[in-house]
This record gives sequence, structure tokens and C-alpha cells, in this order.
Amino acid sequence: MRKFSLWLRGQPLIADSLLALVVFGLDLLNLGQSHSRTLYVATGVVVCLPAALRRVRPVLSAWTLLAVTVVVVLVGARYDEATAVRPALVLLVLALYTLVAYAGRRRALWYSAGLIAELILESVVLDRAMLENVLLTISLYALSWITAEFLGARRAYDREVAARLEVAESDRDRRAEDAVAQERTRIARELHDVVAHAVSVMIVQADGASYALHSNPERAERALENIAATGRAALAELRRTVVLLRAPQAPERLPAHGTAGVAELAELMRRAGLPVRLDLHGELDDIAPSVSLGLHRVVQESLTNVLRHANPGAEARVVVRRGEREVAVTVTDTGTGSPAAGPARFGSGSGTGLLGMRERVAVLGGTLEAGPAADGTWVVRAVLPLPDPDTGAH
Repeated sequence: MRKFSLWLRGQPLIADSLLALVVFGLDLLNLGQSHSRTLYVATGVVVCLPAALRRVRPVLSAWTLLAVTVVVVLVGARYDEATAVRPALVLLVLALYTLVAYAGRRRALWYSAGLIAELILESVVLDRAMLENVLLTISLYALSWITAEFLGARRAYDREVAARLEVAESDRDRRAEDAVAQERTRIARELHDVVAHAVSVMIVQADGASYALHSNPERAERALENIAATGRAALAELRRTVVLLRAPQAPERLPAHGTAGVAELAELMRRAGLPVRLDLHGELDDIAPSVSLGLHRVVQESLTNVLRHANPGAEARVVVRRGEREVAVTVTDTGTGSPAAGPARFGSGSGTGLLGMRERVAVLGGTLEAGPAADGTWVVRAVLPLPDPDTGAH
């Protein structure tokens, strides 16, 4: 029955035709009181037919029903009074309800005036007690109007709720797509930071080992040891990154590199053949894990770029300074060269590392500047805001 009811809601013509048929069947119960059964059945059919178009053509159906009712009243007064005592009143009440609900109050108001006129005509022509008949019928019409207003407001509310749910569902899908895109970017950035750094160091060490293999075997051996150590460290870092990516992102799960992490990076680069000078100012071990990781990645990517792209004999200087509300890191390639040569030296890469640094710093609410200085050195400077100790916000 529920499926049938839901199907009827989508078929208004069929549903209203069944309603008209039911009203006609109830009308036939009074067939025995009629003096002319043929006339009784004919007027019953004429009265019920407009009801079949109640929702398909509400205005046409309502006014046609009113006109037919007036004709039935006049015919009943002339030939058979029983034809005027019909379920037509039920259909008129239903027609008023339909106009209020589907056609608007203005049209329903004009129709109400027509109903009052028909009611007065019926009372006069059939010689009924006018006051009692008018009050009872008007009460039915008023109840029909109130019911239509209530159900119309309920339907409007349901439509609004459905529209809001649709918007919320669309917004949820969009947020899910954005979250997936952000997660992919984060994974790509993490993997690039881990793999590109280690591979770059290993390539440089391998090139150095190949040149020193015959002329300086000891140096080649140290280079191979550095390659193995770098590979093991990269593999451990990669495993840790995969674990972090699989687990929900939580600040306490992020590695707090701090002073030891930056010092380890500098030592790794020194073993790879890049002299690194490290200047740390302020307490760096108690800053937020997310800021510590961002600081670590900026230093890591900057030193890797110096190792890959700087002129022979270049040195790097890392200055990390913590203030009251921010921590600033500056990585400088102190190799010699003309100012014009700066961009060219860094133009051979894909730019993914610099882009990744900018994205990471932007996520933390900081700023990053990278480019050649006036003396030909290359400078990367990042400023990361520290979270408010009271609110935890940057």
C-alpha cells in the first residue's frame, strides 16, 4: 500500500479521477430518494467530472465545478429536489482547498466570493433556512482554507529542508573532494621532502666516489658509507612518513625535530661534502610540533638545493632565530658568483621543492622568500608564526 500511495502522488490525474469516482459512488447511495433516476445519475456524473482535473488544472476545475453546481441547483429546483442534496458540497470544499494550496490566495479569494454567491442562490432557490445553511457551509469553507494554509506551510517547509539537505550534501561532497586533494598534496610533499633530499645527497656522493675511486680510494669509501647511511636514514624516514599518512593527522604524532633535528641535517650535509655553518638562537625544542616540522623541512630542502645547484666550493649558513611570536630561518649559499648567475644556478631543477616549501609555510600561516642577493648568494628566508599559548592558534 505504501508503494501504491507513493506512486499515486506522482500521478495526480489518476488519483483525482479515483477520488471523483469514489464521490460519485457515495452519491449513488441517495439514488432511491430521487424522482428521476436518469437525471440524478446524469447530474452526478457532470458534477464529479471536473474533480478529475483538480490538481492538473486547478483553476479550470474549480470554476467548472462551481458552474455545474449552480446548474444542478437550478435543475433540482425545477425537476427533482433530491439532485441538489448531493456530495457536490464536498467537491466545492475540496476545490477551495486546492486553489489555496496550489493556485494562490488571490484566486482562492475570488473563488470564495463565487461560493458565497452560489450558497445564497441555493438557499433562495431551494427555500432553505438561509442563516443555518450559510453558517454551516461557511464554516466548512473556512476549515478548508485553514487546512490548506497549514498543509501548504508544511509542504513549503519540507521543500526548504530538502533544498538545504541537497545543498549540505553538495557541500559535503565538495569538502570531501577538497580533503582528498589536500591529502594528495600533503602526501606528495612529504614523499618529495624525504625521497628527493636523500636521493640528491646519494647522487652527489656517488659522483664523488666515481671520481675518487682510483685516485683516492679512502675518500671513495667514505662517500659510499655516506650513501649507505643516507639510504638507511631515508628509508627510516619514509617508513615513518607512511605511518603518519596512514594514521589520523594529530599534532602529537608529528616528529619534533627541534635543535637536534637541525643539527643532524647539518651534519649529514657536512658528510656529503657541503660545509654548513649553523647558528641557533633561542629555545627551539619546545615549539609546536607542526612548526618544528615545517622548520625542519625548509632547512632540509634549502640545504639540498645548495648541494645540488651551488657552485663548486660553496658553503651554506643556516641561521634559526626564535622570537616571542615567530621563528625565522635563513639559509644562505655563500658560494661566489655574479648576481645574474644566481637564478640560472637554480633553474635546472623542477621547482617542486621550492613550491613545496611555499605551500608548507603558507599552511602554517608564515611567509617565505627565496632568490639571489646583491652579492650573488642565494638566500631562502622563512618566517613561521608560533601558536598562541592561550588559544593554540597561529
